[in-house]
Amino acid sequence: MSDRPNTPLLDLVNRPADLKQFSDAQLNQVAQELRAETISAVSVTGGHLGAGLGVVELTTALHAVFDTPRDKIIWDVGHQCYPHKILTERRDRIRTLRMKDGLSGFTKRSESPYDPFGAAHSSTSISAALGFAVARDLGGVTPEGLGDAIAVIGDGSMSAGMAFEAMNNAGHLGKRLIVILNDNEMSIAPPVGALSNYLSRIYAEEPFHDLKAAAKGAVSLLPEPFREGAKRAKEMLKGMAVGGTLFEELGFSYVGPIDGHDLDQLLPVLRTVKARATGPILIHVLTKKGKGYAPAEQARDKGHATAKFDVVTGEQKKAPSNAPSYTSVFGKTLVEEAARDDKIVAVTAAMPDGTGLNLFAERYPSRCFDVAIAEQHGVTFSAALAAGGMKPFCTMYSTFLQRGYDQVVHDVAIQRLPVRFAIDRAGLVGADGATHAGSFDIAYLANLPGMVVMAAADEAELMHMVATAVAYDKGPIAFRYPRGEGVGVDLPERGDVIEIGKGRMIQKGARVALLSFGTRLAEVQKAAESLAGKGITPTIADARFAKPLDRALILDLAANHEALITIEEGAIGGFGSHVAQLLADEGVFDQGLKYRSMVLPDTFIDQASPADMYAVAGMNSEQIEAKVLDVLGVASIGEKRA
Repeated sequence: MSDRPNTPLLDLVNRPADLKQFSDAQLNQVAQELRAETISAVSVTGGHLGAGLGVVELTTALHAVFDTPRDKIIWDVGHQCYPHKILTERRDRIRTLRMKDGLSGFTKRSESPYDPFGAAHSSTSISAALGFAVARDLGGVTPEGLGDAIAVIGDGSMSAGMAFEAMNNAGHLGKRLIVILNDNEMSIAPPVGALSNYLSRIYAEEPFHDLKAAAKGAVSLLPEPFREGAKRAKEMLKGMAVGGTLFEELGFSYVGPIDGHDLDQLLPVLRTVKARATGPILIHVLTKKGKGYAPAEQARDKGHATAKFDVVTGEQKKAPSNAPSYTSVFGKTLVEEAARDDKIVAVTAAMPDGTGLNLFAERYPSRCFDVAIAEQHGVTFSAALAAGGMKPFCTMYSTFLQRGYDQVVHDVAIQRLPVRFAIDRAGLVGADGATHAGSFDIAYLANLPGMVVMAAADEAELMHMVATAVAYDKGPIAFRYPRGEGVGVDLPERGDVIEIGKGRMIQKGARVALLSFGTRLAEVQKAAESLAGKGITPTIADARFAKPLDRALILDLAANHEALITIEEGAIGGFGSHVAQLLADEGVFDQGLKYRSMVLPDTFIDQASPADMYAVAGMNSEQIEAKVLDVLGVASIGEKRA
């Protein structure tokens, strides 16, 4: 316990209501202790540090002023919710963050009544808060009751259209609703776009709330005939001060900007809003990501996501890597291809580092586009780049590309535009849990006419797939690869162009054929080694393509084996379903083939290590081996069903 920070006041807080006993000066001390406790906890678990440190004072103030869980605080994305979790009856478990059977790294309804709405993707909080506000006014019932609805949204999240769709609706409905714009001048990457510049401009001017208060006071002192002119002057004054006009046009009262690290500003503003707000109100709060911890403040990403670290030095304890990560192999390969082809451009949605495009952006800044948290726009933008004769690589996490699915269908697939979708974080990702798992992209892309869908089995295959995507111009093409390091295979000088729809044979065997799609191939090979010791040598093939399927390869495997098993890191409805459809159409099942498809289970799997998550999914080498033994009827007697 000696390495834990000294937190005498925080130790008295078991639930948010306990904050009401403290004076404002004591709340300042609580905030300092909360920051120390957050740093200490994340040093043990790893996780999202910078975002939480930026909202320590705001979290303290919100829980001191409002009455949670009756009042609903909705943290957009949820990266910043660790201090909130410490204050809301979860401090005793905070050192299990992002671990198996531990606390989620995001807000989660099933975890606590203080998390009224789950979030791990951005820009949803205002829509959710408005839903709670309307439910409250229509007599909705929840176990904790329904009070105020407060959305805390970052300036990065405000770049997504959904936030403005919600504000437009909220302004129209006029319900009492509180939106706190947490403006830290960066989301994960430094923020991009006109809105970010607009917010920067607001607080480069005079403090807007002072001007506004003066104008309001002045108008009420004037006799009636002069008030109209004064009102016009006030509008002009508002225009001069820049701030808030955009939000006020959307129907929100605007307060700010205020210093989000100064409880002497935060507490009175929040108390006033709680006492007086009638319609929707936006409070503009300025914060610093990583605030109060020098190593995070000095990091380029302000300590967005860290491994376990030493609290004193900030030095991260990362395990030595045996092989390059898939992400870095993709980034380097794309840069090399771009050197040979000036039509290659790259598009990402606020994740240049996470997708490996930071390398591309450094080398070819005019050909790399970070569209901010706006996947729908990113996909359609890529479609038009393709229509304009460029070769766009639309590079997004599988789980984030889901946001742009309508655009993938309408703007890309129907028009057969050659957009190259580079899909990172395929399969189960570990500590971020179900919200970040790339479970569905095989199924949601492979059902689109004219779409080519590939999955790399290792990092060398990924290089070949980048080269294949560069060369393919007949329509959209996608390739997927997981988070984390590769298998450690030798990398070629340059990727080769693969024949579209052509798989590869890995080893020839008898009785059972294992057809792998993606990076489970290494586990399949491990299972085969173990089976060899039991006298079974399976045939192994790497499909490479879920669409178009290698018909000749699949039908040959089916004709020459008793059993065929497909393995993929995706949900039901993907590769295995397409193989089953082919076999059914060709009448193969009529000949008595035994067919099994290993897919992710029909559940959302909670965070753990990737190996643990795949064990839950039943897709590690031991389980692949068991599946082979079962289908061949040679399982050990102890395991046989009665």
